[in-house]
Amino acid sequence: MRFTGMRTARAAGAALVTVPLALGGLASQSHAQGASPSPSGTFGSGCSAIAQKADTAKDKLVEAASAYPQLSQLVAATVRAKLTSTLDEKPDVTVFAPNDKAFQGITVSQLSSLLSNEGQLKKTLTYHVVDKQITPDELSHGSFTTVEGSKLTTSGSGTDFKVNDKANIVCGNIKAANATIYIIDQVLQPPS
Repeated sequence: MRFTGMRTARAAGAALVTVPLALGGLASQSHAQGASPSPSGTFGSGCSAIAQKADTAKDKLVEAASAYPQLSQLVAATVRAKLTSTLDEKPDVTVFAPNDKAFQGITVSQLSSLLSNEGQLKKTLTYHVVDKQITPDELSHGSFTTVEGSKLTTSGSGTDFKVNDKANIVCGNIKAANATIYIIDQVLQPPS
């Protein structure tokens, strides 16, 4: 139990250092892991490029996300917004998790503004979270209320899905103890 907390703290601390570098280049992503596209397993064109340190099915959400180097910016933002306990204590959630490349799509000024405004950061991050576990079968024509309070939609078929008709799910149906994670390639903005 203590090791898990220390691993999260170290991963979160390391990720906080990298937040200002969100627009920098990504490190090479070796250690690829294959995935079979099926409703019961992970799927998506980006799953083979997802480097994972360990099995995350028994880890709470933030600990599970910190196991994926491609989610370091999201983990850092979650820590900065003081949402770690909130998300880890929810029993069943789905997270549409922007990868580090998604954060690179935000301008330096937008990212700086977002990170310096805790209220807006919380609003943006909780817009990526739905308070129920969403299965791949529900993604074809989904409409879900987020923890932030607004709706987001999903569409697609097979192993190709979009969120809000913009963000692609690059790897989906990743399991954590209290969550299902769908990695996306854009940071979603809650409606004004």
